[in-house]
Amino acid sequence: MSFTHSLAGTTHRFPDLRTLLARASPARSGDALAGLIAESAAERVAAQMALADLPLRHFLNEAVVPYETDEVTRLIVDSHDDAAFAPVAHLTVGEFRDWLLGVADTAALTALAPGLTPEMVAGVSKLMRLQDLIAVAAKTRVVTRFRNTIGLEGRLSTRLQPNHPVDDPRGIAASTLDGLMYGVGDAVIGINPATDSVEAMTALLSMLEELRLRSGAPIQSCVLAHVTTALETMRRGAPVDLVFQSIAGTEAANRAFGISLALLDEAWEAAKSLKRGTVGDNVMYFETGQGSELSSGAHEGVDQQTVEARCYAVARRYRPLLVNTVVGFIGPEYLYDGKQITRAGLEDHFCAKLLGVPMGCDVCYTNHAEADQDDMDALLTLLGVAGCTFIMGVPGADDIMLNYQSTSFHDALYIRQVLGRRPAPEFEAWLAGSGLADELGRLRFDHRAGPLLPALPLPSEEAA
Repeated sequence: MSFTHSLAGTTHRFPDLRTLLARASPARSGDALAGLIAESAAERVAAQMALADLPLRHFLNEAVVPYETDEVTRLIVDSHDDAAFAPVAHLTVGEFRDWLLGVADTAALTALAPGLTPEMVAGVSKLMRLQDLIAVAAKTRVVTRFRNTIGLEGRLSTRLQPNHPVDDPRGIAASTLDGLMYGVGDAVIGINPATDSVEAMTALLSMLEELRLRSGAPIQSCVLAHVTTALETMRRGAPVDLVFQSIAGTEAANRAFGISLALLDEAWEAAKSLKRGTVGDNVMYFETGQGSELSSGAHEGVDQQTVEARCYAVARRYRPLLVNTVVGFIGPEYLYDGKQITRAGLEDHFCAKLLGVPMGCDVCYTNHAEADQDDMDALLTLLGVAGCTFIMGVPGADDIMLNYQSTSFHDALYIRQVLGRRPAPEFEAWLAGSGLADELGRLRFDHRAGPLLPALPLPSEEAA
């Protein structure tokens, strides 16, 4: 089906839904690289106006990637809940935007999530300003549990990211303890390993397990190795809490990651069978980011924001504890500057939350992007207002293994303080019980001397 819209005497034609979504998307370098971007601001506005008039139900009748050749499309179509969709089934995309900004409340958004497709939420996001994305996302609530309860109202969790360029367990342990003393780590202690091997993964998990048991902290850990490495590590009896995998929005891009839905099914079942959670059984951790499908030549002609939203259908299938958009990590070829990174981070958060996915954000940029820490401060603050599930805590905000810039332990303190956000309740209780915080979750902290804290146990030489 083709679409047209006349603007200032010019008729703009869009041959299919995929093209309409691409032309309606706010400008970004990745879509320009792929040849999908609108040729002018006028064409973009015409596409947005045509999109606003499109009935939401049309998204159920036209796939942007063919059903017959793509298992992600089949997942989206086959898992759609028409009963959940019913309250908005009569609306156009533009009317859906008004509904989201108006009468929709938290309960309505929660009930609606199974009835929405990624293309629907990507489409409506293209009609929104930043404040619209924030206002709607702030009304959504996605709560998940393992040893901590993540996503409750008034809470903001943090992933402690203690990476090390040679996976030295003592260096990782030191960074982990440093982060815990700043109240960081309730989402996950997540290590990107320099070496993707069963042996490296087992050594790091064993060290973190000893730290957890000796400190009594209700933390969950994850070594972000490939899912096949995690499967073998679980088979060998290592203490695996969460299984990680980078995921994409097309079957071809997932194949480039070395995964399929069947493989993720296997890992999910294996992780659940360990029954290591204490307050819940959400055992998966996924990462995404606009541009990954284009970088592997597998975007199927879909704009990068829409295909990113399709990642969340994959994530939703596995009821993950955490999903993280590593928003500026892939580079300026896909998100050129701070403005594009900011827009993408808020889009990803909005789309994921509408689909019922517990979305956090690595507020980050590479050193060759046209961005700096002021841009990250702005995005961090906007995401905090929008109710982001979690952010990163990287020592000094500078990841010395992955070579990019993120947010620091101090950034987490800042956003929690200015917005009155608190850690997950189980973690907050541990902070108070350990003398790291008072009964209201406020860290015992002197800005001249640092944390005023008791010593936490360093893992033993045997674990290291």
